[in-house]
Amino acid sequence: MHVHRTGGRYDFSVAAPRYFRSVLSRERFDLVVEDLNKVPLFTPLWYRGPLVLLVHHLFGATAFQEANPVLAGATWLLERPLPRAYRGVPTEAVSASTAQDLAQRGFRREDITIIENGVDLGFFTPDPAGERFPEPTMLYLGRLKKYKRVEVILRAVARLRDEGVPGRLIIGGMGDHAGSLRRLRDELGLQDRVDMPGFVTEEEKRRLFRRAWVHVFTSPKEGWGISNLEAAACGTPTVASDSPGLRDSVVDGETGFLVPHGDAVALAQRLRAILEDGALRQRLGAGARAFAARFTWDRAADETEAHLERVLRGIPAGVA
Repeated sequence: MHVHRTGGRYDFSVAAPRYFRSVLSRERFDLVVEDLNKVPLFTPLWYRGPLVLLVHHLFGATAFQEANPVLAGATWLLERPLPRAYRGVPTEAVSASTAQDLAQRGFRREDITIIENGVDLGFFTPDPAGERFPEPTMLYLGRLKKYKRVEVILRAVARLRDEGVPGRLIIGGMGDHAGSLRRLRDELGLQDRVDMPGFVTEEEKRRLFRRAWVHVFTSPKEGWGISNLEAAACGTPTVASDSPGLRDSVVDGETGFLVPHGDAVALAQRLRAILEDGALRQRLGAGARAFAARFTWDRAADETEAHLERVLRGIPAGVA
């Protein structure tokens, strides 16, 4: 594996085609994969060989919840011509939600193959001793970005406090929205109920997933929601927004619960049910682990290899 770096955060989409023409075009590639990450490279315009497009998710109007209007508008506009620019290009989507989004935007369904992300089932496992935190504990692990809507979790925790439900929340991760979340935590009077430890290592992340009573994820849109799957692999249920990607990685009533996005009342109700019912937690946790066992990285790699071979042989993909 050879890694080439060019450009920066804001000019990579311009630097990459130049670099390919000046350096990488000397190589003889059997196939090129474009990982569409926020700003498309529009590879079909400057590369004529076998090509596959990998899509985690598109932002759409969600971009306006995070970036300033100029950057959000640019991201939104650059997504508009995608169906025409990539028409006929074999496309890998990481979830049924992403595949549906692509089709609704004008991508041909026959060009899309769904290959879900995996999870390291050897690392993310339930605690061998079955230990959980002694007090009811909710957990969010991820980037602290505005569009993740972590404030909905804080408001749900405040509601649980007002209802006399014991419990605490751990918000693990870093991001430019951390300060706003700390201020809201303090405004809601949740200093004694909400811990924000910042960055956590992989080992600490596993410990938190294993010991938390329930994992919470309230994003309006994800490609897959891999933290849901990591929690599930540790035998921990998730309460998540019923939004694209998250509804693929949480099976409502089996591995956790889905609630209307942005509804702090509904979120609090589901969290309370899990925190107060040990039998329910055990059933959902067992279902979560069984669900996660279906999504190994070996399976994802095998399906990806098979798809790339089909592309090279000219076999239409269809929606898998």
